[in-house]
Amino acid sequence: MNIIRIAICDDEVNIRNYLSTLIRRQAVPCDIQEYASADALFSEEMNFDLLFLDIELGGSPDADRMDGLSLARRIRDRNLSPQPLIIFVTGHEKYVYDAFDVNAFQYLVKPVDERKFAEVFGRAAAQISAGVGQNLQKLVVQFGGTSRIIARDSIYYIESHGHKAVLHLKEETVEYYAKLGELERELAGQFFRIHKGYMVNLAWVEEYNRSEVIMINGDKLLISKYKYADFVKAHLRFLQQSL
Repeated sequence: MNIIRIAICDDEVNIRNYLSTLIRRQAVPCDIQEYASADALFSEEMNFDLLFLDIELGGSPDADRMDGLSLARRIRDRNLSPQPLIIFVTGHEKYVYDAFDVNAFQYLVKPVDERKFAEVFGRAAAQISAGVGQNLQKLVVQFGGTSRIIARDSIYYIESHGHKAVLHLKEETVEYYAKLGELERELAGQFFRIHKGYMVNLAWVEEYNRSEVIMINGDKLLISKYKYADFVKAHLRFLQQSL
């Protein structure tokens, strides 16, 4: 099983410590990050699979400061693929229906029951693991108000163009708002960033030298001299794994 990346956001340190302890008791490898405020968590790049959010966060959803519900809404508005699962932790059941407005996976009422936690966490971990396997071979892009699923093997290379990413596919190009750095992390293994403006699909590299990489469709892409050695290693490793 892959490591599940988890964020705990609660302004009470004892609650954060308790949830961390419960998570570590589960038979699942996890990387846990703790945050005392919604703003602190939202400022991160949001590379999490699972979020435990306190709904109130020291106030109520009617207050001016960003609470757990407001944070969840902002996360859902982000162009994240996949979106993290959200489990709300609350001391008041009156907020439960609001939680499902932001497609929350589940909610836990304080004080959190250890048996209930294990049951909810187990279901979340299973869904995340299944999703990881399903997402390995596809990329979900959003543009023009629609979402489109693109097979990774159909992408020759990705080009950075301003604030957009241009996917060069077998039959067409697709342009949408995305950062190459985020795509680099998401597509690691099959893709390699050879230049600040290009990331290539290692499966479709035809040939290369110290100045350029030639793709199977004939496109010649500039390679950074600082990337060349790591690119050669990554390409050879990919070919060996493909045998």
